[in-house]
Amino acid sequence: MNAAKPIPARMKGLNRAEICDVNFQEFVRDWNGQRDVAPAPHEAILDGSALDAKGFRELFESQLISRHLDLMARVLRVQNKVFYTIGSSGHEGNAMVARLTRHTDPAFLHYRSGGFMAERFRKLPGMDPIMDSALSFAASKDDPASGGRHKVWGSKPLWVLPQTSTIASHLPKALGTALAIEQGPRIGHDLPIPNDSIVVCSFGDASSNHATAQTAFNAAAWTAYQKLPAPVLYVCEDNGIGISVKTPTGWVARNFKDRADLDYFYADGLDLAEGYGQVQAAVEHCRRTRRPTFLHLRTTRIMGHAGTDFEIEWRSIEELCAVEATDPLLRSAAIALESGLMSKDEVIALYEATRKKCFAAAEDADSRPRLTELDDVMKPLAPYTPDAVRAEAARAPDAARREQAFGGDAKLPEKQPPRHLAIQINNALHDLFAKYPQALLFGEDVAQKGGVYTVTKGLQKAFSGKRVFNTLLDETIILGLAQGYANMGMLPFPEIQYLAYFHNACDQIRGEAASLQFFSNGQYRNPMVMRIASLGYQRGFGGHFHNDNSITALRDIPGLVVGCPSRGDDAATMLRTMAALAQVDGRVCAFLEPIALYMAKDLHEAGDGGWLTDYPAPTEAMELGEGRVYGDGDDLVIFTFGNGVPMSLRAAKKIEAQHGWKTRVVDLRWLVPLNEAFIRAQAKNAKRMIIVDEGRRSAGVGEGIVTAIVEGGYGARPFQRVVGADTFTPLAGAAFLVIPSDEDIVAAAGRLAAQ
Repeated sequence: MNAAKPIPARMKGLNRAEICDVNFQEFVRDWNGQRDVAPAPHEAILDGSALDAKGFRELFESQLISRHLDLMARVLRVQNKVFYTIGSSGHEGNAMVARLTRHTDPAFLHYRSGGFMAERFRKLPGMDPIMDSALSFAASKDDPASGGRHKVWGSKPLWVLPQTSTIASHLPKALGTALAIEQGPRIGHDLPIPNDSIVVCSFGDASSNHATAQTAFNAAAWTAYQKLPAPVLYVCEDNGIGISVKTPTGWVARNFKDRADLDYFYADGLDLAEGYGQVQAAVEHCRRTRRPTFLHLRTTRIMGHAGTDFEIEWRSIEELCAVEATDPLLRSAAIALESGLMSKDEVIALYEATRKKCFAAAEDADSRPRLTELDDVMKPLAPYTPDAVRAEAARAPDAARREQAFGGDAKLPEKQPPRHLAIQINNALHDLFAKYPQALLFGEDVAQKGGVYTVTKGLQKAFSGKRVFNTLLDETIILGLAQGYANMGMLPFPEIQYLAYFHNACDQIRGEAASLQFFSNGQYRNPMVMRIASLGYQRGFGGHFHNDNSITALRDIPGLVVGCPSRGDDAATMLRTMAALAQVDGRVCAFLEPIALYMAKDLHEAGDGGWLTDYPAPTEAMELGEGRVYGDGDDLVIFTFGNGVPMSLRAAKKIEAQHGWKTRVVDLRWLVPLNEAFIRAQAKNAKRMIIVDEGRRSAGVGEGIVTAIVEGGYGARPFQRVVGADTFTPLAGAAFLVIPSDEDIVAAAGRLAAQ
């Protein structure tokens, strides 16, 4: 290979994209090496290479498509015709991974995957990688990947699940998808892809250091250690730098080469002739052994991180020239010339023809419509088809399956006396698992033990360890698994042991699961029902991490459904609706289970059984947003949820005795989305109102309730908030100093009476 010519002094002040462009052309024109006789299409492109001439030619074309899309983006961004400039230049060797995998191998891709995408487009006839990419760059509504919502590498027919600017957050769900491929046949579930598929997941060397990446690698090794198949191909595209922070030389190999149960392969992504066989070995190993495989792909990064990264400001010209000399397109051009496959004129002609196609596609894309209405932007975020959801939620499980799950007709839960919340959640889960053979429940301690509070007791025995199983202690992986199973058409019920633990893995829901429908324009989805033991009032036991009241972290996630029942019958009907929302509309749901109410039997005094409920018939379900109203008084209306419901009912009895007020307690039940119409309807005739919110004063649910009341025109009515303090929850009796109590509600009524 000829060395790249030094950059003349006259070009040192130019845009580096222009320099890379000129450098390629001058390299080809000035090439003066020895040419071999052109190989036949089926012959090796160079002696000893695993890549044939036909394959090389197509890979070279894919590399050029990727490069010219980058160059086009750098030129047209200043004209506001392109809105994304993180490029793939230097990473074009990832096209080899696309060629050696199938279009039915699910792919979760690094944002420098232009070469991969261009090559994968060959797998199906009639698809145009240039036009599709141009539409995405231009944020056009016609973009087939995201509908103009983001520049993503994605394609429904090519099984590329869209990613935004991910920093390792996609690695857990890639592992989850690999495990789901193996899990499907074990439970008799038909996969949407061939059973011998593998999962491709690419990322940068800098991202390999991220905690989310490390947890995925650990879980992959943990799985392989137990000889459980997990066919995931992790492709680390090592360009030696993360924006401006250099990766120490040799660090990736040192960190991964000898890692047990994560099989390491190296490939030169800068040289198609050399690297092809190396990539082939990794792909074949992953597919054959079904083991987690780590492919260390050598790449480089030219033209900077993105269009706004002016490397000349922080890297020396000598360093830039040295990096640009490793441009993989120079090596590919040299291979084309050395092999005799192409002449210099043919290489330049192909290069310029590709440029012309990319710019023509970009101009076409710029003329297409963009998103201009909020409704269009939000349309795929939170789909809801009420009639279909209602019908699915009310669809009863097969009678024979129910009897088998519960141990006979006499043991059906609706034939049992009233029971407490934990038992009714357990009964509802048994019903749902009888109804949905593709349902899976997993998390820490959920199997033999039945969960910390025995809420899942008996489920594994009833439905086998294939459907109810323990995971390693890692919330990120639990939610990554949920996404993987959902990708393969299953219905996951992941359990997060405590609400405080959710924060360890929040991005798996916020940045990944809940965003997938939005960024794929509704083409992909992650249906799941995430169960979380939640909230406080555990009589001072466990402190903050077992009494977390940070509901706001969930309420801030676009598209997420959040429900919080306070009693057993509500829990059962809410779970049925959440399962239907997931199954019908692909929704991601969070089911908050108030720990302090799990075993609650009484309401006003010991032994009254006032908080026990009958099990609702299997055909009963709760409408999304539907609240429950206790009483019909207008003198005082109390809005609340969760633990606040029995507290408010007890307080209401005292308030009526003290002030003679007829009260009404409104249990919202659904916290996201808040049913503002319902809140306003309940506020309409209220003379006074109290909002009881066990979240924090500055970040709970109460602000949403107050906003709905004020915007409904009822803000002038006297009202009080009874909320948690802006602090973490301490141990022992001090816990009751920071969360609302019955007495606080009664005191708030006293303040209203004094107004």
